[in-house]
Amino acid sequence: MKILTLHGINLNMFGKRDPKTYGTATLADIDAQLVALGQELGVEVECFQSNFEGAMVERIHAAHTEGVAAIVINAGAWTHYSYGIRDALAILKCPIVEVHMSNVHAREAFRHHSVLAEIAQGQIAGFGVDSYLLGLRTAVTHARARAG
Repeated sequence: MKILTLHGINLNMFGKRDPKTYGTATLADIDAQLVALGQELGVEVECFQSNFEGAMVERIHAAHTEGVAAIVINAGAWTHYSYGIRDALAILKCPIVEVHMSNVHAREAFRHHSVLAEIAQGQIAGFGVDSYLLGLRTAVTHARARAG
């Protein structure tokens, strides 16, 4: 079973960008923790990051072709306005779990709305790296339930 973790725009700057909000873990640190947890859970975890919306959409399209079992996504700022990414995700037949390192609902008003929320299984926000790890656990649980 393969779980795809998608990191959106600017998330390659984790560890450098606003450590008070996002902590000091780098994207490589987060990916390593996700892969390790995936091994514990008996699933393959692939991580993908892009600052280019079209590349993200193409990776989501490939996930459909590959039959990925679930998606964990932190779309970054795209969360709030990218209907292109939302529509690409809507093509998928697998669980989608939206995650955010910070509590987006306690930040600027524009961050309170997610265009992905309607198509996501759920949203986990505000727990730093643990948001990703909780998201992976949730994605695996729901993917296994769908697989029967």
